[in-house]
Amino acid sequence: MALAEGIRRQVGSTLGMGITGIAGPGGGSEEKPVGTVHIALSHAGGVKERGVVFPGDREAIRWHASQLALDLVRIHFLYNGGEPPARIAKRS
Repeated sequence: MALAEGIRRQVGSTLGMGITGIAGPGGGSEEKPVGTVHIALSHAGGVKERGVVFPGDREAIRWHASQLALDLVRIHFLYNGGEPPARIAKRS
């Protein structure tokens, strides 16, 4: 979260993104296995963070992390920085 906030403030941008984690092949532990990734998006209203564990090798983990980061930006702009609306159950 500090990485996202720091880059946003340092460059004076609207958004800041921070990604950190353990992509492998080594470096994982029982508490933080390979595939653990934290992604934060900083904006004027605050910082949103997601923590996930992705499957796969180093390349796959990095790809998944980049796609989640882009999706967080998409969601931010789509919903004007707010939370997406609750899903409505489909009727039969």
